[in-house]
Amino acid sequence: MKTTVSIVLVFALAGLAAGWLWLRDRGTGQEETSTSSALESAPPAFATDGVSWPMFRGAPDLRGRATGALPDALKLVWRFETDGPVLSSPALSEGAVFVGSDDGNVYAIDLAKGEEIWRHETGDCVEGSACVLDGTVYVGSSDADLYAIDAQTGALRWRYETGAKILGGVNHARTANDEGARILVGSYDNCLHCVDSESGEALWVYESDSYVNGTPAVGVHVGDTVAAFGGCDAVIHCVSIATGEAIVRIEAASHIAASAALGDGRVYVGDYDGAFLAADLASGELIWTYEGYDPFFSSPAVGDERVFVGSRDKKLHCVSPEGGAMIWTFLTGGDVDSSPVLCGDRVVFGSGDGWVYMVDVDDGGEIWRYEIGAPVSASPAVSEGWLVIAAEDGSIYAFH
Repeated sequence: MKTTVSIVLVFALAGLAAGWLWLRDRGTGQEETSTSSALESAPPAFATDGVSWPMFRGAPDLRGRATGALPDALKLVWRFETDGPVLSSPALSEGAVFVGSDDGNVYAIDLAKGEEIWRHETGDCVEGSACVLDGTVYVGSSDADLYAIDAQTGALRWRYETGAKILGGVNHARTANDEGARILVGSYDNCLHCVDSESGEALWVYESDSYVNGTPAVGVHVGDTVAAFGGCDAVIHCVSIATGEAIVRIEAASHIAASAALGDGRVYVGDYDGAFLAADLASGELIWTYEGYDPFFSSPAVGDERVFVGSRDKKLHCVSPEGGAMIWTFLTGGDVDSSPVLCGDRVVFGSGDGWVYMVDVDDGGEIWRYEIGAPVSASPAVSEGWLVIAAEDGSIYAFH
């Protein structure tokens, strides 16, 4: 009889313990936007086929438009930590994430697992975004050098020296006579550099009157492939990719630290005095000016009927591309230096208040947010349901 009672007590205590563990693991019902959301020891397997965001803003025109769709609530799949703040915006290609860190390294991370594939050390902070092209990762460093790194192994292919630090991202272009590609990067030596993708030799160097902080946008203008960028000399420059000669120079009221975007013969960019500009490349004239109050460091996402751009007034602005009228604004708790990405009927971006936001295209209504807890000035990489973004806590976050 005592044996039977003992067995019953053992099973009862085991049941209570199991119930307590179930309640503990179930949590307190906090919403999943919190950083306390538990990461699975073995992350769910999400498909990475077709995921492509190979450079800053996703494509050479820097319009910030993503493929696929995003759900109403994204889930954190993994978090990868570096040893310094991350201002670099991730690139996605061939199942990997490529991103720089202020710890001086460029990282390749497995997109499905969040595990390091390789790292390549540079001589200083890596704040600009990489461009992945034909199996090579092209990225600039604050050590003033442009690096070409094998995307599979992390081995250095070549290194090109500019005259000062590189803070902007890398772009690429091809001309009719090119067997390879032309790699474009701006530098604090006041120049835009065009480098042969295979040899790492300079093809031409275009000199402006001040720092080139942003990433050059690439598009077609009157049959010529061009690079367009704003400079700290308060000029929007349009340069021939083939020759490196200036085609158009458009005067702005203040210096430009943000990256421009090209679309339908126009260039869109914000300046340091809080003016967001649309200019016509054919005429070289400003079409309209949207007056803000604080500097723009965010690059715009250009849709067919709306343009979205962040500002240091803590807002995401939605503007009409036709006349530059405000459609709506979305207020956050910090500077919006992060460049928004347009994906279907959603816009995603980070803020200096430590949150990542997803809002509705039509009215700016909030759909989802996730608290990282550290400023997010890097821009999201978005493709086929994936959202990858970095933060100043030194981590890269992948959502699906």
